[in-house]
Amino acid sequence: MFARTERLLLRPGWIEDAPALARAIGEEAVVRNLATAPWPYDERDARDFLSQPIDPAQPRFLIFARTGGAPRLVGGCGISDDPDGRPEMGYWIARPYWGLGFATEAGRQLLHIARAMRLPRLSAGHFLDNPASGAVLRKLGFRPTGQIAQRHSRARGGAAPCALFEEGEADADGAVTPMRDRIGVDEDFREELRLLAA
Repeated sequence: MFARTERLLLRPGWIEDAPALARAIGEEAVVRNLATAPWPYDERDARDFLSQPIDPAQPRFLIFARTGGAPRLVGGCGISDDPDGRPEMGYWIARPYWGLGFATEAGRQLLHIARAMRLPRLSAGHFLDNPASGAVLRKLGFRPTGQIAQRHSRARGGAAPCALFEEGEADADGAVTPMRDRIGVDEDFREELRLLAA
């Protein structure tokens, strides 16, 4: 499955992407905000990750900036189970590309894909010492649940406090509007998604 936005290409990772993936994610400032990536992260880790089978119900993508030349690997995003077995959205952006809106742009597309796939309502979270990720989640219409959970980070070597979010947006009266009602899914996009996945 592939997806394009105005500036980005989202596609599954291939084993040939291992060198670029190791370079993009291989900074402690990036890896420490992820649950399963080790630190240090090298090309062998990238190959191991890229060789894992992908569950069709849990899409994951590498994020490439579309340029006049070859696309540049700038991050990754996907949906996986949280510790309670609920679908959770996650993402990372390589440090040189922080602050350019790539996480928000890729996240919007990932939510669009989740709606087209009719996935249940998504959760998300961020480690408390990574407030920029919380800003991205709010831009995507997620709202804080008010809960802080201890989440394991392999790179940190243990658990760290994580703020939990749920899909939805607080209206003026405090009610939550689910994202599936805010992001339209038309049949053309659903058909395009089916063709790409075939």
